[in-house]
Amino acid sequence: MFYWLIELSQQFPPGFGALRTALNVFRYITFRTGGAVVTGALFVFLFGPWIIDHLRLRHGKGQPIRSDGPQSHIIAKKGTPTMGGLMILSGLVVSTLLWANPLNPYVWIVLAVTLGFGFVGFYDDYLKVTQQTSTGFGGKLRLLLEGIIALVACYALVKLSRDAASTSLTIPFFKDLVVNFGWFFVIFGAFVIVGAGNAVNLTDGLDGLAIVPVMIASASFGLISYLAGNAVFSEYLQIKYVAGTGELAVLCGAVLGAGLGFLWFNAPPAAIFMGDTGSLAMGGLIGAIAVATKHEIVLAIIGGLFVMEALSVIIQVGFFKMTGRRVFLMAPIHHHFEKLGWTESQVVIRFWIIAVMLALIGLSTLKLR
Repeated sequence: MFYWLIELSQQFPPGFGALRTALNVFRYITFRTGGAVVTGALFVFLFGPWIIDHLRLRHGKGQPIRSDGPQSHIIAKKGTPTMGGLMILSGLVVSTLLWANPLNPYVWIVLAVTLGFGFVGFYDDYLKVTQQTSTGFGGKLRLLLEGIIALVACYALVKLSRDAASTSLTIPFFKDLVVNFGWFFVIFGAFVIVGAGNAVNLTDGLDGLAIVPVMIASASFGLISYLAGNAVFSEYLQIKYVAGTGELAVLCGAVLGAGLGFLWFNAPPAAIFMGDTGSLAMGGLIGAIAVATKHEIVLAIIGGLFVMEALSVIIQVGFFKMTGRRVFLMAPIHHHFEKLGWTESQVVIRFWIIAVMLALIGLSTLKLR
């Protein structure tokens, strides 16, 4: 909405030159990204309590807690409402519509993935609450729905770019090392998006554990989007220039702001859980931005914490099926450290530190080539 002020200012008569100059600030992505951060945070701060009260009345007993998890969770977290992702998504959408360029197709593609994954997560949360089960609906069906959304988005991204690089995978730390997948890249990109969505989903197991790494990853990809969408900066850094992706920085700013607002209520002891509604949506958003900006491998570095959580589950399940024994005391790995005696706050804060360090390593790939 605010972006249209640029066009409106061009219609002002000559006497309004000062006002036209003042409104010209809305041309700058950096200014609108800052506006998106503030708007997203304020929206969740203002409407968060109402959403929490509404969900608490609707949910009754709250989200079911895993019976095989840490016993302290069964007592301390019982009755806490879920679907807190609705708070994040509402702040994200409002902020994006206000500050992003509505004519930019990348914004709409990433937003569609985010809302699509959010709807899948919402239905899963709905089944958990109404049926009082911790399993939701079938994993294969959920993956199928996510895969369809991701495939359509990746196809749109490839068609939007219309050059050989749109189906290529760039390798960090190397200027000229590129692997062209052809149209197989659509499948690869969908795998990245679905994997990111479910990795964040697995990370969301402790109060505040997932939302801060999501904000760190969003801030990192906001910077990457801005640089990749700028011809001068991308040439200087020797990274792939993708025209139009700079606008995704505004979307990342909206995530950062909405995430800050959500963290206010999700800080221990959490007044509300993010739920699959938020974790799937946020993971899908980050994955889609990584594919759009051609930084898929960098996503695995910046989002290394999410990768670690997902791998712990894959290793645990696979090893147990083969040998009947477990590698970790409990998976995902954050529960393993709880079983070792770490307090919940120790696990969360130490994992935040890991997320910051991985983000710095990932961002270093922009220059070390």
